[in-house]
This record gives sequence, C-alpha cells and structure tokens, in this order.
Amino acid sequence: VWDSYGRLLYNSSPQDYPVTSLSWAPDGEVFAVGSFNTLHLCDKTGWSYALEKPNTGSVFSLAWSADGTQLAGACGNGHVIFAHVVEQSWEWRNVVRNVLNDAVDLLEFRDRVIKASLAHGHLVVTTSLQCYVYSSKNWNTPLIFDLKEGTGRLVSSPKFPGMRADVLSATYVSLSDDTLAVRDKSEEKVIFLFDVLTGKALGDGKPLTHKLEVVEIALDQCGPSNERKIALIDKNRDLYLSPVRRLGRDSNICKIGALVHTMAWNDAANLLCAIQDDQQLTVWCYPGVVLVDRELLPKTLHIKDGSEFSRSPHILNYVGTKVTVRQGDGSLVYSTVSPYPALLHHYSLSARWEDALRLCRFAKDQSLWACLAAMAMANRELATAEVAYTAIGEVARVQYINFIKEQPSKESSVAHMLLFSGHVQEAEASLLQAGLIYQAIQVNIDLALELALKHKTHVDTVLAFRDKYLQRFGRKESNKSFLQYADGVDWEKIQAKLEMELSKERERAANASVRSSLAPRR
Repeated sequence: VWDSYGRLLYNSSPQDYPVTSLSWAPDGEVFAVGSFNTLHLCDKTGWSYALEKPNTGSVFSLAWSADGTQLAGACGNGHVIFAHVVEQSWEWRNVVRNVLNDAVDLLEFRDRVIKASLAHGHLVVTTSLQCYVYSSKNWNTPLIFDLKEGTGRLVSSPKFPGMRADVLSATYVSLSDDTLAVRDKSEEKVIFLFDVLTGKALGDGKPLTHKLEVVEIALDQCGPSNERKIALIDKNRDLYLSPVRRLGRDSNICKIGALVHTMAWNDAANLLCAIQDDQQLTVWCYPGVVLVDRELLPKTLHIKDGSEFSRSPHILNYVGTKVTVRQGDGSLVYSTVSPYPALLHHYSLSARWEDALRLCRFAKDQSLWACLAAMAMANRELATAEVAYTAIGEVARVQYINFIKEQPSKESSVAHMLLFSGHVQEAEASLLQAGLIYQAIQVNIDLALELALKHKTHVDTVLAFRDKYLQRFGRKESNKSFLQYADGVDWEKIQAKLEMELSKERERAANASVRSSLAPRR
C-alpha cells in the first residue's frame, strides 16, 4: 500500500495463494482483497479486519456498494458472493459500557447503518435515509432528521470553487465548534477556512496556502475562537502550526516538528500529540508557544519512547490523559500523559494565575514552567511571566519583561510585548497608530529613515544615530539615501526633542488613567 506521493505504507507477507482481485471502498478507508477461497477486509495501513474462507474458488472481481457497507464478488465457480461490513465498534472515554451497573442500551434503526461517530459525549449515526444524534446522558430521545429533505436545523453551507462533497475524508476535513477547515482536492497546498455559524470564509476570504502539498489537517478543539489554530502535516512529513483567524496568515505558518506520521489534538485542552519517525510519541504541551516565544518550544515538549509501537502506528484519538494508537498489526496500544499540562491550560483559560503558579511549584517540572511563561506572555500577564521565566533561568527575558513594565504608556507596553513575540510589523503599526513616531523608528531600524521622512519628524535623530554607529566601527557613509540628507548633528537639540516626546507620552498616559478612574464615579 502506497500513499499518493509514492511512499510505502504497508507491505504484507506472501499470501498462500495469488491475489486475484482488490477493490477500495468508496471512502478510501478500507479495501477488500480476493484470492483462492479467501476474502480479506483491510484498512489503509494494511491491517486485516476480517478473513473469510468461502468455498467459491478464486474471487476474480470485487465491487462495493455506493455507501461502502456491502461488497459483491465474482467467483471462479460461477457464483456471486455478497458480504456486509459488520461488528464495528466505537469508543470514547467510558461511553462503551455503563460501569456502574453494567447496563447495555440497544439502539435499533429501520434502515442500514452507513456511518457512525462517537465523541464529545454524543453519538452520530447515519443510515441510508436519516441521521440520528444521541447524547451519552440520554439514549432514549435522539435528534432525528431526514438526509434527503434536510429537515434538521441548517447552520450553514460552506462552499468553495470546485468543492466535491463525495471526495472529502476525515484526513482532509477538520471541525471545531466555531471553525471548519477543508483541504482543496485539486490544489493540495490550499486549505479553506470557514466560520461554522455563517459559512463564510474567515478573515479576508483568502485560503491558507502552504508551500508544499498538505496530507493531513487538524483544528484544535478548545479555547476562544480568536485563538483557534490549525496543525498540518505536509508531504515531507513536517508538522506546522498556524493561527486561523489572523490576517496575513501565510507568514505565521510555523514548523514545530519533523518526520511526523500521525497526529491528534486533545479533546479537553489544546495539547497536540504525534508519532515521530515511528520511534517516539511527542506531546506539545503548549503548541502556541511558537507564536509567543519560539525558543521555548523544545522546553515544552513531553517525549516518550515509542519502542512499544510496531511499524506504521496510527493515533486514533487523544482523550483526557490517554493516547490510543493502532499498530500495523491491528492491535491497540494505550499511552498515558501527565494530567498537569491540561490542568495548566484550564487555569490559563480561566485566568487563575495564582493556581497556575502553585501547580508549577508543586510539580517541579521545567516543561510546565516553560508553558506557563508562554501562556502568561500570550495573555499579557507580566507578573506571572516574570516568575515563570525566572524559574527556567531565562535572565535576558526577565530583564526585558521589567523593561516592558517601565514603559510610560500602555501603547508602548503592548508594542514591546508584540516585539517580544517577534511581531515587528504589528508593533510598528501599534506605535504609529498611537502617534509614537520615535518609538516606531526604534522598532524598525531598517526602515527608520523612510518612516522619519514619511511622518516629517526625527530625520535628524535617525541621521545622528547612523553617524554614531559608523564612527564606532570606523566606517564612512556609502548609502545614497543617508548622504542625500546628511547635515550637521546637534545632539542637544535631538536630546531635548526626545525628552519632550517622552514627557508627552507620560502625560497622556496619566490623563488616560485619571479618566478611567473617574468613569466608575460618574
């Protein structure tokens, strides 16, 4: 079995008899193999779900029904055999059996069951005509609607050019409670992102475009919609992370892993797990760290030895603290992960920073401290971030956080927090919007002269610092742009101008704080 890029996924041992027929199910999840008196049902990783021994001679041709639940085979003895896909099972947390009284609920349907899914406390079953939605708390009163008539409450109908619903699969579609992501079938580098409630494309309407073909996508399931992120694996088996509701998304696609074969988000917190190089299970305790402080990423990883996995393992789900992995031979392997990262995410979402600090001090785990540092900076909680960075020995970052605290205005503090995360353009735009031209010039030194000329201020300041820099390294000016405006440097005038701008900024910040304190009294 190969993937669409020619990589070998599975290679079976020699069979007892020659293979005489093979046919994929319409959804591409399983395939049937026929040989002499033998019929196999296998999934795309090569694992055999079922082995039947009909006394029919060689099975020369196989054909699936359109819904993928039945199979017909033309046999060497002149017979046609019919098969049904049966005995499927689904598991989610403890919703398999009532462990309190061992009770069993039997669900019956008037039509043939085609697909089913169990997750997030609900069971969704589709038959040939209807769709049933059950709650795990009450199996007696499902929500039922007809598929053909669409009598259920339609939320939205996302569409994009060339969309074909019949070729969509779970690998190329991902859904959260507010966002839908679909990889384009015709252009495999493109991912369309939609708002679930409106069905409209997110942001400026442009899709997310990766540099290589994408083979798998997954949206995180927790947190506010404005912080929604998507993980994707490309054909080089590199793992990337990107925010989905931020303009200019193309520049925010960050690589967080390599040699990744399969991945899954946690159901209750934004933790991401993946199997790398078939040898280790890696958990990104806070994947969003790459958007806040990329250098902390290695410190937030939890790595477990994957020697227990056989060839071609596949992650089925990551629920609670348990990762379920199906191995190449079909067996299930369960791996447990520490509950502390998920609890830290819960504290961060609810702004319980003191509880988060107590948890890190109790666990005494460097990866937890690193996660807390990034979470605090993402939420602009500088006091907590300072403690967390101190705990992992990041002295330079602690000093910069103290520098941010000393800024005279809120606008300056916000801009420097954006700079801390590497968002230079956003920091510059924030300062320019606040009228802090000199600060904006300091932020983007490469365009300092261009900004000064554009806003007709601090041209002499830029030239003075440029001259000071050249004198320090014993060099002469060669840039024509600077030679054009070169003039004598008056440091006293420049210093007075800087002090005046700084005092105005402090005065404006003080007036804003007075206004905000008077508002409640009114």
